[in-house]
Amino acid sequence: MSNDKISTAVLGTAGPVVGIQGLGCMGMSEFYGDTDEAAARATLEAALDAGVTLFDTADVYGSGANEEFIAPFVRAHRDEITLATKFGIVRKAEDPHYRAVSNDPAYIRQAVEASLRRLGVDVIDLYYMHRRDPAVPFAESVGAMVELVAEGKVKYLGLSEVTGAELREAHAVHPIAAVQSEWSLFSRDVEISLVAAAAELGVAVVPYSPLGRGFLTGAFQDAAADLSGTDFRQFQPRFTGENAKRNADLLDPVRKAAKAHDATLGQIALAWVHSRAHAHGLTVVPIPGTRKAERVRENAAATRIELNELELEWLDQIADQVAGDRYPDMSSTSTARE
Repeated sequence: MSNDKISTAVLGTAGPVVGIQGLGCMGMSEFYGDTDEAAARATLEAALDAGVTLFDTADVYGSGANEEFIAPFVRAHRDEITLATKFGIVRKAEDPHYRAVSNDPAYIRQAVEASLRRLGVDVIDLYYMHRRDPAVPFAESVGAMVELVAEGKVKYLGLSEVTGAELREAHAVHPIAAVQSEWSLFSRDVEISLVAAAAELGVAVVPYSPLGRGFLTGAFQDAAADLSGTDFRQFQPRFTGENAKRNADLLDPVRKAAKAHDATLGQIALAWVHSRAHAHGLTVVPIPGTRKAERVRENAAATRIELNELELEWLDQIADQVAGDRYPDMSSTSTARE
């Protein structure tokens, strides 16, 4: 495959131009076991070298540690990259299992100041509402985000895990450049209403976990048996026990397509996500996460794989057969509000 840089796309109708595939940085600080920091920093550089320019973090990743970790890279390449971070999920230092959602305007202002400080920048390129709190009207929460744009602290606005109706409501307050949700061969909840709304409004979709948190690559078959004790995938319903056994059997069509293209399973899974752009008539910029430079180059090469109609037919049948929810608690996802 070619070593040329990946192609580009525009986020939203007037947003930033980014590489057609981004990099999710979460796992460099938390959730997927121990990290080799030197290797992770080399991965950031390899991603940029491959044409990846959208780098995605959040204040909740490592309770701010991930923003601090990527800060030197961000500052060294500030004019070359599009920096995305998020607010909205609240943690407590004294309780590692605590999670809450806040869209309160005062909290949003506090969160952006903290992110700017940790990242060491004057402005965030793309600022996402990480989770939606339906108790706070969009006019208030998005309105607070608009104030940050007016003040020059944020350039573009994004949402994560919202429904199509919620995207339309927010977009009426201020243009939304991008919306994130989990979207993969295993997770197609986003197609219930969000994808159609995004296509209608000209909003880019940024799929996170497009590799099914690594399961679609064949890297592991049972999280409890194959992964470290600090890996949060042990608590994801799809990746352990009988669910894992059933879901592992669903990878046969991915293997078949991979053999036809002399590609890896992960490349086929990513190629399928990229094919959604044509299927639904919108911009799709997935953000697979990795801590390895060779893997980021492999993922970038997936942008040049074109699946034929028969292969897409094989792959399209997988999601309906998946056993288990995406999270143990789905209450803060868009699916819970559909």
